[in-house]
Amino acid sequence: MVPKFRAWHMPFGPKGPMQEMVHGRAGSILTQAEMTPDDYIVEQYTGLKDANGNMIYENDIIKYFGANKRVKIKTTYGIVFFDSEHGCFNSRIQNEEHNKGGISPLDDLIVGNVHANPELLEAQHE
Repeated sequence: MVPKFRAWHMPFGPKGPMQEMVHGRAGSILTQAEMTPDDYIVEQYTGLKDANGNMIYENDIIKYFGANKRVKIKTTYGIVFFDSEHGCFNSRIQNEEHNKGGISPLDDLIVGNVHANPELLEAQHE
């Protein structure tokens, strides 16, 4: 599998007014990010898709629905990240139903990302 990337162009920093998703070939995205590393946040595709078939990237926020979607469970969000200790992509969902982390493509849905939807994570901690 050829690695896929996406990048966020943030010329005024992560909290600045301008941020946009940059799509394109991996080579051109990485070249832009190398030329102005402070302006780009590059994220890699995990190789997994969520329950709706959407590609899961680093820093996506996923929502765990559980294997039995008829059973209501507490809304649980997690951030997708590369776990260098285990050499794989993981999520920060920490509950018994989700096996204390990981990504469950059949049970998880992408609901946003940390750049455009930080309020999802903030609401979880209230």
